[in-house]
Amino acid sequence: MSGRGLPASPSARAGAGPRTGPVACRSDRAPGDLYRGPHGNSFTSTRTSQRYRAHDRGRRPGAARRATGRRPATGRVPRVRHPRGRTAVRAPAGHRGPDRRGRGARRRARRRAWLCALVRHGRRGRPAHRPPCLTDRMVSFSAGLARRCRTHAGDLVPYASTCNSARDMDVIRAALGERRISYLGYSYGSYLGEVYTTMFPGRTDRVVLDGVIDPARYGPRLLRGTEAAGKHALRGWADWTAAHDEDYGLGRTGDAVLATVEEIQSAAERAPLRVGAYRVDDQVLPALVLNGLSQDNPSAYGDFAQGVRELRRAAGGDPVSPSPWLAELLQFLLTGHDSAYGSAQTAILCGDGTAPRDPETYWRDLRRADPRDRFFAPVTNDINACAFWGPPRERPTTLRADLPALLVNATGDPRTLYSGAETVHRGWPSSRLITLHDADQHVVFGVFGSACVDDAVNAYLASGRLPATDVSCPRTRS
Repeated sequence: MSGRGLPASPSARAGAGPRTGPVACRSDRAPGDLYRGPHGNSFTSTRTSQRYRAHDRGRRPGAARRATGRRPATGRVPRVRHPRGRTAVRAPAGHRGPDRRGRGARRRARRRAWLCALVRHGRRGRPAHRPPCLTDRMVSFSAGLARRCRTHAGDLVPYASTCNSARDMDVIRAALGERRISYLGYSYGSYLGEVYTTMFPGRTDRVVLDGVIDPARYGPRLLRGTEAAGKHALRGWADWTAAHDEDYGLGRTGDAVLATVEEIQSAAERAPLRVGAYRVDDQVLPALVLNGLSQDNPSAYGDFAQGVRELRRAAGGDPVSPSPWLAELLQFLLTGHDSAYGSAQTAILCGDGTAPRDPETYWRDLRRADPRDRFFAPVTNDINACAFWGPPRERPTTLRADLPALLVNATGDPRTLYSGAETVHRGWPSSRLITLHDADQHVVFGVFGSACVDDAVNAYLASGRLPATDVSCPRTRS
């Protein structure tokens, strides 16, 4: 939990603050299976990393690794914008990388984007019949995704896992000649950090995890349980949009805006909406809603509101040319654009844990879900390619007993729930938790614009000293 989880533009990729001095790039070849037996596979995985010279070498603590989730890539894949702005202090700058296992230029699983289907509702709000996502259509589609991964990257897929990604990180650390590295992990990157620090104790210096995943919840169905948080975020966006009705015209109250979204969904059930070169049906619209609700700020809210405005025009039969946000998202969802990233992340999620094999399991979960939920439960409970994956080669990692890390989470995070950060904090008594209150925000540091959060994290990155106590931050922006 992409895991973005989620870049909006090339400028948003900067993320690590100002850099000075030359950039040194290198590629290292890590064995696909570092622990293979005498007859194991012997291919190597190329890992590319970048090194930035610290402007103050006297204060340089060592290499720093940043990892993001961007898009949790099973079922419909929500996106999150990369960290930007005042993300990190300059003094500790040393190293950034490597790329995630499976994303190297030499080996990328080529496959088209994935969609999951939506439950059609009867007049009283209950499923009128078994949804198409759990009949032959979606089952065959998910099986086909898994088959194409095996076809195009069969020698890589068995070794795509978080544990092997952690081993790759340590190969890079050793190649750089560093005794310890510092680590900043967003979303899925928080889980990778949890695994790395458990597998390689004593090899990290500063550790910041933002958008913290509870390892007990991590797996192919990572988004299950986030439905209530998603609904809360949708309500927050609707209230904001109602307050800006002069700009978007979607309704003067939050309820009216939500009714507009429901009406668009009903129109998409009757016939696909024509949006530029794309066709948006009732299977695609929930993906658009989910992707519009990871960032709690006027810019992201405005992008989503403009997209909904265009969808409403399309529902009325008007010709529509999608705005940049909607066009980029539809391109990702409905074409093979950027599927190399999604394929790699899917391979890791599926390689880390086992998903239910029987489609009936997903149907039963949908029947237990809120029948009025047309946007979240049908996505989070859907079948995906992991149902047709091979068994994991390793057991899930049991988190280490303690780690003096800095954890960051918003109370309303709709992707990585705040309860997950609390769970990890309890398991790591030496850690500190920075809480951003009253924000439906996925990943905070350098993204949301909270001086309280950014200053606390930057102070830790600069000094290596954790706050004396947990830090509580209001949603006020700097």
